[in-house]
Amino acid sequence: MSKRPVVLVVMDGVGLSDNKFGNAVANAYTPNLDNLLSTCPNTAIAAHGLAVGLPSDGDMGNSEVGHNALGCGQIYSQGAKLVNESIESKDIFETDTWKALIEKCKNGKMHFLGLLSDGNVHSHINHLMALIERAKEDGVKEVRVHALLDGRDVPETSALTYIDQIEDFFNQVNDDTFHACIASGGGRMKITMDRYQANWKMVEEGWHTHVLGEGRQFKSAREAIETYREELGVIDQDLPAFVIAEDGKPVGTIEDGDSVVLYNFRGDRAQEISLAFDEENFDKFDRVRKPDVMYAGMLQYDGDLKIPNNFLVYPPKIKYTMSEFMVKHNIKSYAISETQKYGHVTYFWNGNNSQKFSEELEDWVEVKSDVVPFEQRPWMKSAEITDLLVEAIESNKYDFLRTNYPNGDMVGHTGSYEATIIGVESVDLNLERIKKAVDKVNGILVVTADHGNADEMYEKAKKEGAAPKAKTSHTLNKVPFIIYNADVEIAEGEFGLANVASTVAKLLGLEPDEHWLPAIIK
Repeated sequence: MSKRPVVLVVMDGVGLSDNKFGNAVANAYTPNLDNLLSTCPNTAIAAHGLAVGLPSDGDMGNSEVGHNALGCGQIYSQGAKLVNESIESKDIFETDTWKALIEKCKNGKMHFLGLLSDGNVHSHINHLMALIERAKEDGVKEVRVHALLDGRDVPETSALTYIDQIEDFFNQVNDDTFHACIASGGGRMKITMDRYQANWKMVEEGWHTHVLGEGRQFKSAREAIETYREELGVIDQDLPAFVIAEDGKPVGTIEDGDSVVLYNFRGDRAQEISLAFDEENFDKFDRVRKPDVMYAGMLQYDGDLKIPNNFLVYPPKIKYTMSEFMVKHNIKSYAISETQKYGHVTYFWNGNNSQKFSEELEDWVEVKSDVVPFEQRPWMKSAEITDLLVEAIESNKYDFLRTNYPNGDMVGHTGSYEATIIGVESVDLNLERIKKAVDKVNGILVVTADHGNADEMYEKAKKEGAAPKAKTSHTLNKVPFIIYNADVEIAEGEFGLANVASTVAKLLGLEPDEHWLPAIIK
Protein backbone atom coordinates (compact mmCIF):
# COMPACT_ATOMS: atom_id res chain seq x y z
CA MET A 1 0.00 0.00 0.00
CA SER A 2 1.11 3.54 -0.68
CA LYS A 3 -0.24 4.84 2.62
CA ARG A 4 0.79 3.74 6.09
CA PRO A 5 -2.17 1.87 7.61
CA VAL A 6 -3.87 3.49 10.62
CA VAL A 7 -5.30 1.28 13.37
CA LEU A 8 -7.79 2.88 15.78
CA VAL A 9 -8.45 1.10 19.09
CA VAL A 10 -11.41 2.21 21.22
CA MET A 11 -10.98 1.01 24.82
CA ASP A 12 -14.64 1.24 25.77
CA GLY A 13 -15.28 2.77 29.18
CA VAL A 14 -11.64 3.64 29.93
CA GLY A 15 -11.50 7.19 31.27
CA LEU A 16 -8.77 9.22 32.95
CA SER A 17 -8.86 10.32 36.58
CA ASP A 18 -6.22 11.39 39.08
CA ASN A 19 -8.29 9.88 41.88
CA LYS A 20 -6.92 6.39 42.49
CA PHE A 21 -9.73 5.29 44.83
CA GLY A 22 -11.90 2.75 43.01
CA ASN A 23 -10.11 3.56 39.77
CA ALA A 24 -9.85 0.27 37.89
CA VAL A 25 -7.91 1.98 35.10
CA ALA A 26 -5.23 3.60 37.23
CA ASN A 27 -4.95 0.66 39.61
CA ALA A 28 -4.82 -2.10 37.00
CA TYR A 29 -1.50 -3.48 35.75
CA THR A 30 -1.30 -1.78 32.35
CA PRO A 31 2.34 -1.65 31.23
CA ASN A 32 1.41 -1.15 27.57
CA LEU A 33 -0.98 1.72 28.13
CA ASP A 34 1.47 3.28 30.60
CA ASN A 35 4.27 3.03 28.05
CA LEU A 36 2.16 4.62 25.33
CA LEU A 37 1.21 7.49 27.60
CA SER A 38 4.80 8.10 28.66
CA THR A 39 6.46 7.85 25.24
CA CYS A 40 3.92 8.90 22.58
CA PRO A 41 2.15 12.13 21.62
CA ASN A 42 -1.07 12.12 23.63
CA THR A 43 -3.74 14.26 25.23
CA ALA A 44 -7.03 13.92 27.06
CA ILE A 45 -10.21 14.56 25.07
CA ALA A 46 -13.83 15.13 26.09
CA ALA A 47 -16.30 12.29 25.60
CA HIS A 48 -19.38 13.61 27.36
CA GLY A 49 -21.79 16.52 27.45
CA LEU A 50 -21.60 19.23 24.82
CA ALA A 51 -18.65 17.52 23.12
CA VAL A 52 -20.96 14.71 21.96
CA GLY A 53 -24.17 16.69 21.46
CA LEU A 54 -25.78 16.16 24.87
CA PRO A 55 -27.62 18.95 26.73
CA SER A 56 -24.90 19.96 29.20
CA ASP A 57 -21.46 19.01 30.44
CA GLY A 58 -23.18 17.38 33.39
CA ASP A 59 -24.47 14.65 31.06
CA MET A 60 -22.46 11.46 30.83
CA GLY A 61 -21.41 10.28 27.40
CA ASN A 62 -22.28 6.84 26.12
CA SER A 63 -21.08 4.45 23.48
CA GLU A 64 -23.71 5.41 20.90
CA VAL A 65 -23.15 9.16 20.83
CA GLY A 66 -19.43 8.55 21.29
CA HIS A 67 -19.16 6.40 18.18
CA ASN A 68 -21.41 8.79 16.25
CA ALA A 69 -18.95 11.59 17.05
CA LEU A 70 -15.90 9.45 16.30
CA GLY A 71 -17.36 8.33 13.01
CA CYS A 72 -18.63 11.63 11.66
CA GLY A 73 -16.23 14.27 12.96
CA GLN A 74 -19.07 16.59 13.93
CA ILE A 75 -21.36 17.33 16.88
CA TYR A 76 -25.07 16.62 16.45
CA SER A 77 -27.88 17.09 18.96
CA GLN A 78 -28.24 13.66 20.48
CA GLY A 79 -30.48 11.57 22.67
CA ALA A 80 -31.87 13.61 25.52
CA LYS A 81 -31.02 16.91 23.85
CA LEU A 82 -32.84 15.90 20.69
CA VAL A 83 -35.91 14.84 22.68
CA ASN A 84 -35.70 17.92 24.93
CA GLU A 85 -35.81 20.18 21.88
CA SER A 86 -38.80 18.33 20.44
CA ILE A 87 -40.75 18.44 23.72
CA GLU A 88 -39.93 22.09 24.41
CA SER A 89 -41.03 23.11 20.92
CA LYS A 90 -44.04 20.76 21.22
CA ASP A 91 -43.14 19.42 17.77
CA ILE A 92 -43.37 15.90 19.18
CA PHE A 93 -47.09 16.39 19.84
CA GLU A 94 -47.78 17.63 16.32
CA THR A 95 -46.49 14.48 14.67
CA ASP A 96 -48.84 12.08 12.91
CA THR A 97 -47.49 9.39 15.21
CA TRP A 98 -48.58 11.14 18.42
CA LYS A 99 -52.00 11.92 16.97
CA ALA A 100 -52.45 8.30 15.89
CA LEU A 101 -51.41 7.06 19.35
CA ILE A 102 -54.04 9.28 20.96
CA GLU A 103 -56.74 8.22 18.51
CA LYS A 104 -55.98 4.51 18.92
CA CYS A 105 -56.45 4.45 22.70
CA LYS A 106 -59.46 6.75 23.01
CA ASN A 107 -61.41 3.79 24.38
CA GLY A 108 -58.42 2.01 25.90
CA LYS A 109 -55.19 2.70 27.75
CA MET A 110 -51.95 4.43 26.87
CA HIS A 111 -48.90 2.51 28.07
CA PHE A 112 -45.45 3.99 28.62
CA LEU A 113 -42.59 1.50 28.80
CA GLY A 114 -39.02 2.51 29.59
CA LEU A 115 -36.18 3.06 32.00
CA LEU A 116 -37.40 5.01 35.04
CA SER A 117 -34.54 7.32 36.04
CA ASP A 118 -32.88 10.63 35.25
CA GLY A 119 -29.68 8.95 34.05
CA ASN A 120 -30.14 10.64 30.66
CA VAL A 121 -28.38 7.79 28.85
CA HIS A 122 -31.39 5.71 27.80
CA SER A 123 -34.23 7.87 29.07
CA HIS A 124 -35.26 10.67 31.41
CA ILE A 125 -38.17 10.66 33.83
CA ASN A 126 -39.00 14.24 32.81
CA HIS A 127 -39.74 13.05 29.27
CA LEU A 128 -42.17 10.47 30.65
CA MET A 129 -43.99 13.05 32.75
CA ALA A 130 -44.25 15.46 29.80
CA LEU A 131 -45.77 12.72 27.63
CA ILE A 132 -48.27 11.73 30.31
CA GLU A 133 -49.31 15.34 30.90
CA ARG A 134 -49.95 15.84 27.21
CA ALA A 135 -51.80 12.53 26.93
CA LYS A 136 -54.21 13.73 29.62
CA GLU A 137 -54.58 17.08 27.86
CA ASP A 138 -55.38 15.27 24.60
CA GLY A 139 -58.19 13.25 26.18
CA VAL A 140 -56.55 9.97 27.24
CA LYS A 141 -58.37 8.56 30.26
CA GLU A 142 -56.11 5.72 31.43
CA VAL A 143 -52.27 5.57 31.51
CA ARG A 144 -50.08 2.71 32.66
CA VAL A 145 -46.32 2.88 33.23
CA HIS A 146 -44.11 -0.19 32.86
CA ALA A 147 -41.07 0.86 34.86
CA LEU A 148 -37.67 -0.65 34.13
CA LEU A 149 -35.33 -0.02 37.05
CA ASP A 150 -31.91 1.48 36.42
CA GLY A 151 -29.09 1.26 38.97
CA ARG A 152 -26.56 1.53 36.14
CA ASP A 153 -26.64 5.10 34.83
CA VAL A 154 -27.62 6.27 38.32
CA PRO A 155 -26.71 5.01 41.82
CA GLU A 156 -27.19 1.27 42.08
CA THR A 157 -29.98 1.34 44.66
CA SER A 158 -31.78 4.57 43.76
CA ALA A 159 -34.95 3.05 42.27
CA LEU A 160 -37.27 4.18 45.07
CA THR A 161 -36.26 7.80 44.45
CA TYR A 162 -37.78 7.61 40.98
CA ILE A 163 -40.72 5.48 42.07
CA ASP A 164 -41.61 8.15 44.67
CA GLN A 165 -41.16 10.90 42.09
CA ILE A 166 -43.50 9.32 39.55
CA GLU A 167 -46.05 8.38 42.24
CA ASP A 168 -46.07 12.02 43.47
CA PHE A 169 -46.61 13.09 39.86
CA PHE A 170 -49.55 10.67 39.53
CA ASN A 171 -51.11 12.19 42.64
CA GLN A 172 -50.95 15.60 40.98
CA VAL A 173 -52.46 14.62 37.62
CA ASN A 174 -54.99 11.95 38.64
CA ASP A 175 -58.59 13.16 39.01
CA ASP A 176 -62.13 12.09 38.18
CA THR A 177 -61.35 12.09 34.44
CA PHE A 178 -57.86 10.61 34.39
CA HIS A 179 -55.97 7.81 36.09
CA ALA A 180 -52.29 6.86 35.78
CA CYS A 181 -50.35 4.23 37.74
CA ILE A 182 -47.45 1.78 37.54
CA ALA A 183 -48.47 -1.57 36.04
CA SER A 184 -45.26 -3.61 35.94
CA GLY A 185 -41.49 -3.43 36.07
CA GLY A 186 -38.17 -5.07 36.79
CA GLY A 187 -34.43 -4.54 36.57
CA ARG A 188 -33.02 -3.44 33.23
CA MET A 189 -30.55 -6.33 33.13
CA LYS A 190 -33.24 -8.91 33.94
CA ILE A 191 -36.07 -8.08 31.56
CA THR A 192 -36.87 -6.31 28.30
CA MET A 193 -33.66 -4.34 27.64
CA ASP A 194 -31.43 -6.88 25.91
CA ARG A 195 -29.35 -5.70 22.97
CA TYR A 196 -27.77 -7.11 19.83
CA GLN A 197 -29.96 -10.22 20.22
CA ALA A 198 -27.64 -11.56 22.87
CA ASN A 199 -30.37 -12.83 25.22
CA TRP A 200 -33.91 -12.99 23.88
CA LYS A 201 -35.07 -14.61 27.16
CA MET A 202 -34.85 -11.16 28.76
CA VAL A 203 -37.22 -9.76 26.15
CA GLU A 204 -39.57 -12.73 26.43
CA GLU A 205 -39.81 -12.25 30.18
CA GLY A 206 -40.48 -8.55 29.64
CA TRP A 207 -43.27 -9.37 27.19
CA HIS A 208 -44.92 -11.76 29.66
CA THR A 209 -44.59 -9.13 32.40
CA HIS A 210 -45.71 -5.97 30.59
CA VAL A 211 -48.11 -7.31 27.96
CA LEU A 212 -49.61 -10.43 29.54
CA GLY A 213 -49.38 -9.36 33.18
CA GLU A 214 -47.80 -12.66 34.16
CA GLY A 215 -45.44 -12.83 37.12
CA ARG A 216 -45.15 -12.28 40.83
CA GLN A 217 -47.75 -9.82 42.02
CA PHE A 218 -47.41 -6.91 44.42
CA LYS A 219 -49.61 -4.07 45.64
CA SER A 220 -47.08 -1.44 44.59
CA ALA A 221 -43.70 -0.98 42.95
CA ARG A 222 -42.27 0.06 46.32
CA GLU A 223 -43.43 -3.20 47.89
CA ALA A 224 -41.88 -5.17 45.01
CA ILE A 225 -38.52 -3.43 45.26
CA GLU A 226 -38.29 -3.63 49.04
CA THR A 227 -39.32 -7.30 49.03
CA TYR A 228 -36.81 -8.31 46.38
CA ARG A 229 -34.02 -6.36 48.07
CA GLU A 230 -34.67 -8.12 51.35
CA GLU A 231 -34.96 -11.55 49.74
CA LEU A 232 -32.15 -11.36 47.18
CA GLY A 233 -29.82 -8.51 48.16
CA VAL A 234 -29.35 -7.46 44.52
CA ILE A 235 -28.99 -3.97 43.06
CA ASP A 236 -31.69 -2.28 40.99
CA GLN A 237 -30.57 -3.40 37.55
CA ASP A 238 -30.82 -7.05 38.67
CA LEU A 239 -34.21 -6.95 40.39
CA PRO A 240 -36.65 -9.56 39.03
CA ALA A 241 -39.85 -8.73 37.19
CA PHE A 242 -42.97 -7.68 39.08
CA VAL A 243 -46.64 -7.10 38.25
CA ILE A 244 -48.89 -4.67 40.13
CA ALA A 245 -52.26 -6.19 40.91
CA GLU A 246 -55.51 -5.41 42.70
CA ASP A 247 -57.58 -8.30 44.04
CA GLY A 248 -55.31 -10.70 42.17
CA LYS A 249 -55.84 -9.01 38.80
CA PRO A 250 -53.03 -7.12 36.98
CA VAL A 251 -53.83 -3.40 36.74
CA GLY A 252 -52.29 -2.85 33.34
CA THR A 253 -52.06 -5.65 30.80
CA ILE A 254 -51.70 -4.45 27.22
CA GLU A 255 -54.89 -5.14 25.26
CA ASP A 256 -56.49 -4.59 21.86
CA GLY A 257 -57.24 -0.91 21.34
CA ASP A 258 -54.37 0.34 23.52
CA SER A 259 -51.36 2.45 22.55
CA VAL A 260 -47.79 1.75 23.64
CA VAL A 261 -44.86 4.19 23.72
CA LEU A 262 -41.33 3.05 24.44
CA TYR A 263 -39.99 6.30 25.87
CA ASN A 264 -36.30 5.31 25.85
CA PHE A 265 -34.37 7.43 23.36
CA ARG A 266 -31.24 5.27 23.12
CA GLY A 267 -31.55 2.60 20.49
CA ASP A 268 -29.43 -0.43 21.31
CA ARG A 269 -31.62 -1.82 24.10
CA ALA A 270 -34.87 -0.67 22.51
CA GLN A 271 -34.83 -2.63 19.27
CA GLU A 272 -35.74 -6.15 20.37
CA ILE A 273 -38.89 -5.28 22.31
CA SER A 274 -39.84 -3.05 19.36
CA LEU A 275 -39.56 -6.01 17.00
CA ALA A 276 -41.78 -8.06 19.32
CA PHE A 277 -44.51 -5.42 19.01
CA ASP A 278 -44.05 -4.64 15.31
CA GLU A 279 -43.35 -7.90 13.49
CA GLU A 280 -46.23 -10.06 12.30
CA ASN A 281 -44.02 -13.11 11.68
CA PHE A 282 -41.97 -12.75 14.84
CA ASP A 283 -40.19 -15.99 15.75
CA LYS A 284 -37.79 -15.23 18.60
CA PHE A 285 -40.23 -16.45 21.26
CA ASP A 286 -43.90 -17.33 21.64
CA ARG A 287 -45.78 -14.10 22.32
CA VAL A 288 -48.89 -16.11 23.30
CA ARG A 289 -50.98 -13.23 21.98
CA LYS A 290 -50.13 -10.09 20.03
CA PRO A 291 -52.51 -7.30 21.01
CA ASP A 292 -53.84 -4.92 18.36
CA VAL A 293 -52.06 -1.78 19.54
CA MET A 294 -50.44 1.32 18.11
CA TYR A 295 -46.75 1.03 19.07
CA ALA A 296 -44.14 3.77 18.78
CA GLY A 297 -40.62 4.44 19.99
CA MET A 298 -39.33 7.77 21.23
CA LEU A 299 -36.92 7.61 18.27
CA GLN A 300 -36.52 5.27 15.34
CA TYR A 301 -33.76 3.12 16.74
CA ASP A 302 -32.56 1.82 13.36
CA GLY A 303 -33.45 3.97 10.38
CA ASP A 304 -32.40 1.45 7.76
CA LEU A 305 -34.16 -1.55 9.28
CA LYS A 306 -37.15 0.66 10.21
CA ILE A 307 -37.16 -0.30 13.90
CA PRO A 308 -39.77 0.59 15.02
CA ASN A 309 -42.23 1.40 12.25
CA ASN A 310 -43.57 4.39 14.21
CA PHE A 311 -41.61 6.92 16.24
CA LEU A 312 -42.02 10.34 17.79
CA VAL A 313 -38.71 12.18 17.31
CA TYR A 314 -36.62 12.07 14.15
CA PRO A 315 -32.93 11.19 14.67
CA PRO A 316 -30.18 13.57 13.58
CA LYS A 317 -29.48 13.29 9.88
CA ILE A 318 -25.76 12.55 10.06
CA LYS A 319 -23.90 13.43 6.91
CA TYR A 320 -20.26 13.47 5.86
CA THR A 321 -19.24 10.42 7.91
CA MET A 322 -15.70 9.12 8.00
CA SER A 323 -16.76 5.95 6.20
CA GLU A 324 -18.23 7.95 3.31
CA PHE A 325 -15.00 9.95 3.20
CA MET A 326 -12.90 6.78 3.17
CA VAL A 327 -14.91 5.28 0.32
CA LYS A 328 -14.64 8.51 -1.65
CA HIS A 329 -10.84 8.32 -1.33
CA ASN A 330 -10.74 4.60 -2.13
CA ILE A 331 -9.58 3.72 1.40
CA LYS A 332 -10.20 0.09 2.31
CA SER A 333 -11.37 -0.25 5.91
CA TYR A 334 -11.89 -3.00 8.47
CA ALA A 335 -14.15 -2.88 11.55
CA ILE A 336 -14.29 -5.52 14.27
CA SER A 337 -15.69 -6.01 17.74
CA GLU A 338 -17.65 -8.58 19.67
CA THR A 339 -21.44 -8.61 19.66
CA GLN A 340 -21.78 -6.21 22.60
CA LYS A 341 -20.10 -3.39 20.66
CA TYR A 342 -20.24 -4.58 17.06
CA GLY A 343 -23.05 -2.14 16.31
CA HIS A 344 -20.93 0.71 17.60
CA VAL A 345 -18.04 0.23 15.17
CA THR A 346 -20.50 -0.26 12.29
CA TYR A 347 -24.01 1.19 12.62
CA PHE A 348 -23.26 4.10 14.96
CA TRP A 349 -19.87 4.73 13.36
CA ASN A 350 -21.55 5.04 9.97
CA GLY A 351 -23.95 7.71 11.19
CA ASN A 352 -26.83 5.47 12.35
CA ASN A 353 -26.66 3.53 9.11
CA SER A 354 -26.79 -0.26 9.21
CA GLN A 355 -25.60 -0.55 5.62
CA LYS A 356 -22.07 -0.22 4.29
CA PHE A 357 -21.27 2.62 1.91
CA SER A 358 -19.24 0.16 -0.14
CA GLU A 359 -19.29 -3.63 -0.01
CA GLU A 360 -15.95 -3.65 -1.78
CA LEU A 361 -14.13 -1.21 0.51
CA GLU A 362 -15.66 -1.95 3.94
CA ASP A 363 -15.20 -5.24 5.80
CA TRP A 364 -17.10 -5.77 9.05
CA VAL A 365 -16.41 -8.66 11.45
CA GLU A 366 -18.48 -9.66 14.49
CA VAL A 367 -17.09 -11.95 17.19
CA LYS A 368 -20.04 -13.49 19.04
CA SER A 369 -20.14 -12.47 22.70
CA ASP A 370 -20.60 -15.05 25.44
CA VAL A 371 -24.00 -14.96 27.14
CA VAL A 372 -22.66 -14.94 30.69
CA PRO A 373 -22.51 -12.22 33.36
CA PHE A 374 -19.54 -10.07 32.42
CA GLU A 375 -17.96 -10.15 35.88
CA GLN A 376 -17.67 -13.93 35.50
CA ARG A 377 -15.64 -13.65 32.30
CA PRO A 378 -14.13 -10.14 32.36
CA TRP A 379 -11.65 -10.82 29.55
CA MET A 380 -14.69 -11.24 27.30
CA LYS A 381 -13.63 -11.81 23.65
CA SER A 382 -10.55 -9.58 23.71
CA ALA A 383 -8.18 -12.36 22.61
CA GLU A 384 -10.40 -13.48 19.73
CA ILE A 385 -10.84 -9.89 18.54
CA THR A 386 -7.09 -9.41 18.61
CA ASP A 387 -6.42 -12.64 16.74
CA LEU A 388 -8.52 -11.45 13.83
CA LEU A 389 -7.38 -7.81 14.01
CA VAL A 390 -3.70 -8.78 13.95
CA GLU A 391 -4.36 -11.03 10.97
CA ALA A 392 -6.10 -8.17 9.17
CA ILE A 393 -3.28 -5.71 9.94
CA GLU A 394 -0.59 -8.09 8.74
CA SER A 395 -2.55 -8.94 5.58
CA ASN A 396 -1.69 -5.47 4.19
CA LYS A 397 -5.18 -5.34 2.67
CA TYR A 398 -6.45 -2.40 4.72
CA ASP A 399 -5.60 1.29 5.02
CA PHE A 400 -7.78 1.94 8.07
CA LEU A 401 -8.76 -0.56 10.78
CA ARG A 402 -10.89 0.07 13.85
CA THR A 403 -11.95 -1.98 16.83
CA ASN A 404 -13.75 -1.66 20.15
CA TYR A 405 -12.79 -3.61 23.27
CA PRO A 406 -15.97 -3.54 25.44
CA ASN A 407 -14.36 -4.73 28.71
CA GLY A 408 -13.95 -1.45 30.60
CA ASP A 409 -17.59 -0.58 29.94
CA MET A 410 -19.45 -3.88 30.12
CA VAL A 411 -17.55 -5.24 33.11
CA GLY A 412 -17.54 -1.78 34.69
CA HIS A 413 -21.33 -1.73 34.58
CA THR A 414 -21.49 -4.80 36.82
CA GLY A 415 -20.08 -2.82 39.72
CA SER A 416 -17.41 -5.45 40.39
CA TYR A 417 -14.15 -3.58 40.96
CA GLU A 418 -12.03 -6.73 40.99
CA ALA A 419 -13.50 -8.04 37.73
CA THR A 420 -13.14 -4.64 36.06
CA ILE A 421 -9.45 -4.60 36.96
CA ILE A 422 -9.12 -7.88 35.04
CA GLY A 423 -11.15 -6.46 32.16
CA VAL A 424 -8.87 -3.43 31.83
CA GLU A 425 -5.76 -5.61 32.09
CA SER A 426 -7.12 -7.90 29.38
CA VAL A 427 -7.36 -4.97 26.98
CA ASP A 428 -3.88 -3.81 27.90
CA LEU A 429 -2.47 -7.28 27.25
CA ASN A 430 -3.88 -7.17 23.74
CA LEU A 431 -2.49 -3.70 23.05
CA GLU A 432 0.97 -5.27 23.06
CA ARG A 433 -0.01 -7.68 20.30
CA ILE A 434 -1.55 -4.90 18.23
CA LYS A 435 1.57 -2.75 18.62
CA LYS A 436 3.75 -5.57 17.31
CA ALA A 437 1.48 -6.06 14.29
CA VAL A 438 1.51 -2.31 13.62
CA ASP A 439 5.31 -2.33 13.79
CA LYS A 440 5.46 -5.16 11.24
CA VAL A 441 3.63 -3.11 8.61
CA ASN A 442 5.09 0.27 9.66
CA GLY A 443 1.60 1.41 10.57
CA ILE A 444 0.24 4.01 12.98
CA LEU A 445 -1.73 3.11 16.10
CA VAL A 446 -4.31 5.44 17.62
CA VAL A 447 -5.67 4.53 21.06
CA THR A 448 -8.66 6.27 22.63
CA ALA A 449 -11.98 5.58 24.40
CA ASP A 450 -15.60 6.54 23.86
CA HIS A 451 -16.41 7.53 27.48
CA GLY A 452 -15.34 6.77 31.03
CA ASN A 453 -16.66 4.04 33.33
CA ALA A 454 -13.97 1.77 34.79
CA ASP A 455 -12.16 4.86 36.12
CA GLU A 456 -14.76 5.33 38.90
CA MET A 457 -16.05 2.11 40.42
CA TYR A 458 -17.30 3.47 43.76
CA GLU A 459 -19.84 6.07 44.80
CA LYS A 460 -18.80 8.40 47.58
CA ALA A 461 -20.24 7.29 50.91
CA LYS A 462 -22.91 9.70 52.15
CA LYS A 463 -22.02 9.10 55.79
CA GLU A 464 -18.52 9.40 57.16
CA GLY A 465 -17.04 6.00 57.85
CA ALA A 466 -19.64 4.15 55.78
CA ALA A 467 -18.49 1.66 53.17
CA PRO A 468 -18.59 3.00 49.61
CA LYS A 469 -21.18 1.65 47.18
CA ALA A 470 -20.34 0.22 43.80
CA LYS A 471 -20.72 2.71 40.95
CA THR A 472 -22.12 1.18 37.77
CA SER A 473 -22.61 4.27 35.61
CA HIS A 474 -20.42 6.09 33.11
CA THR A 475 -18.25 9.00 34.25
CA LEU A 476 -17.69 12.62 33.24
CA ASN A 477 -13.94 12.14 32.90
CA LYS A 478 -11.98 12.76 29.74
CA VAL A 479 -10.49 9.86 27.84
CA PRO A 480 -6.99 9.21 26.49
CA PHE A 481 -6.00 9.98 22.93
CA ILE A 482 -2.63 8.49 21.96
CA ILE A 483 -0.74 8.25 18.66
CA TYR A 484 1.95 5.57 18.35
CA ASN A 485 4.62 5.35 15.65
CA ALA A 486 4.00 8.73 14.03
CA ASP A 487 6.13 11.87 14.14
CA VAL A 488 3.38 14.33 15.03
CA GLU A 489 2.68 17.04 17.58
CA ILE A 490 -0.51 17.56 19.54
CA ALA A 491 -2.16 20.88 18.66
CA GLU A 492 -3.14 23.42 21.28
CA GLY A 493 -6.75 23.61 22.37
CA GLU A 494 -9.61 21.63 23.86
CA PHE A 495 -10.64 18.58 21.87
CA GLY A 496 -13.33 15.92 21.94
CA LEU A 497 -14.26 12.72 20.16
CA ALA A 498 -15.48 14.64 17.12
CA ASN A 499 -11.91 15.84 16.47
CA VAL A 500 -10.70 12.29 15.86
CA ALA A 501 -11.97 11.96 12.27
CA SER A 502 -9.84 14.84 10.99
CA THR A 503 -6.87 13.44 12.89
CA VAL A 504 -7.19 10.02 11.27
CA ALA A 505 -7.52 11.62 7.85
CA LYS A 506 -4.31 13.60 8.36
CA LEU A 507 -2.48 10.47 9.54
CA LEU A 508 -3.56 8.84 6.28
CA GLY A 509 -2.11 11.78 4.36
CA LEU A 510 -5.54 13.13 3.37
CA GLU A 511 -7.10 16.56 3.68
CA PRO A 512 -9.95 16.25 6.21
CA ASP A 513 -13.53 16.83 5.13
CA GLU A 514 -14.41 20.52 5.34
CA HIS A 515 -17.41 19.77 7.58
CA TRP A 516 -15.34 18.12 10.30
CA LEU A 517 -13.89 19.65 13.45
CA PRO A 518 -10.13 20.37 13.39
CA ALA A 519 -7.53 17.66 13.90
CA ILE A 520 -5.91 17.05 17.28
CA ILE A 521 -2.48 17.15 15.64
CA LYS A 522 -0.71 20.11 14.01
